Order: sequence, then structure tokens, then C-alpha cells
Amino acid sequence: MSSISAAGDIRIHALQTGTVAIKELQRNGRGRDKSSLLRVLAARRWTEPLPILAWLIEHPEGLIVVDTGETSRVSEPGYFPRWHPYYRVAVREWVKPEEEIGPQIRRIGFSPDDVRWVVLTHFHTDHAGGLTHFPNSEIVSSRADFEFSRGVLGRARGFLPQHWPQWFSPTLIDPSRRPFGPFPASTALTAAGDVHLLPTPGHTPGHLSVAVEDGDAVFLFAGDVSYTEQLMLQGVVDGVAPDPAAARATLGRVQQLVTNRPTVYLPTHDPASVARLTQRQVASPSSVQEPA
Repeated sequence: MSSISAAGDIRIHALQTGTVAIKELQRNGRGRDKSSLLRVLAARRWTEPLPILAWLIEHPEGLIVVDTGETSRVSEPGYFPRWHPYYRVAVREWVKPEEEIGPQIRRIGFSPDDVRWVVLTHFHTDHAGGLTHFPNSEIVSSRADFEFSRGVLGRARGFLPQHWPQWFSPTLIDPSRRPFGPFPASTALTAAGDVHLLPTPGHTPGHLSVAVEDGDAVFLFAGDVSYTEQLMLQGVVDGVAPDPAAARATLGRVQQLVTNRPTVYLPTHDPASVARLTQRQVASPSSVQEPA
């Protein structure tokens, strides 16, 4: 599935790489204490299948992919570690081989080898599962999230570094002092200075979002800053965030951005993200609420 929105000389494609169901408490939970993950694991109510979105940006300086979506290998026995409680009781995924990001990029007339940059918002498998399609691209991530996700500790935290390609060696970025609106730090990805990497910690310590400027408007590829636009506007922290305070601060900055500039907000698992992209529908500042 591909949907296109034109932003000046930039064209944006939404690519859905399968679906995922999580516990309703993970999507709508406040994440205010360290027992949140335990409560999510014990919860019985599931969400409906949610999209796993990745994004292809046609930019004059080269193709940019934001997140790689999921791999169809999730259906293989043993791909998810059975010893990990989250994979055993808290997530369900459905991905067909033709839904992976590589075949989808080919269907719209490009090759994964044409992609100049791949930006990972973070390393959870539904955002990094398609890495194997991009051996010839520069893969960019935050240093904080790379360190948080690798090795034995990364596996214990629910990441799958054992499935990263052997050639994987990302370009690691650290927060800069270059402000972008309400965000105190950003990194310019393009020489034109119209694509920005924003530290948006909370869901993970080094979570990144990608802001693409089109005049006064911003397309914000928000990863898992929130699971829906409405949850962002309400300031709701997800139920598994390891740092709820950082997550609330990030949500506050996104709310400020939405208030100050027309912003098309595009989180990965919001069923309404694709329609907002195609319609260039900006978030409504009047809907911003204080966290409950």
C-alpha cells in the first residue's frame, strides 16, 4: 500500500508493512510508574490490528526512508524469543513477504538500493525489522538508542539485535544545540536544511522523530511518540515507556509545535495517519489538553 502527498519538490509515500496488535493498556496507558510493563503484560484487552507504517520520502538530495517496518519472519517459530514475556503474551503481528518494505519500494518504481538514508526512530522490531533490505544505504540512528538496544541488555529490554544484519553499522548521532521550534536540539539530515532529526525521548531513551518542512508546514514522522494523534493532543504517555517524565516532556514539545505551526502528525501505528498524509490534514491546536 502506497499513498502519496506532495510537499513542494518532496513526495511522501506511506508504506504499510503488515499489522500489529498490542494490549489496550500499552496504547492508552499513562506509564506513570515502573510497574506499567507488568500491568500491560497482565492486561487482557487487545487493540484491533494496527498498521505498521514506514515512510519513503522522495527528496531532491536522495530517497529517505523513515523506519523499515517489520519482517515476515515474525511468523517463523523461534524468531521471537519465547523466554521473553512481552513476545509471549503482549504482541501479535501479521506480515506477508510482499508487505515487507523492499517489495513495496519496488512496486512504486524504486529499488531499496536507491535509498540514500534510512532513519530509525528506534530499534523495536516493528520499526527495524526490515533492515536487511538496505545494505547499501546510510542508516542513521541515535547513539543513545543504539547503545540501549544492543547486546544482552538490549535483548532483555525487548529488542532483537540478534537479527540485525552482520553488515549493520549505523551512523550514530548525538543531540546537538541546534533548536527546532520548541525542541532544544535537532540535526539537519539534508544540506537544504529542510529535513530535521529531533530527539523525542520517552518511548525509548534516544527515540528520534523526523520533521520535513514544507514552507510554514511540517510533516512530523513521530514513530512511537504516541500511538494516535488524539493521544498526543491529550498528552497521554504509553503504557510501556521506560521514562514517563521524558515522554511527557516530549509530548509537550510536540503540542507546542502543533500550536505554533501547521503540523501533519504521522505516528507509526495510527490508523488515521495515511489519510492525514494524503489530505495534508494538520493537527488541531484547540484539541491540545493537559495530561490527565
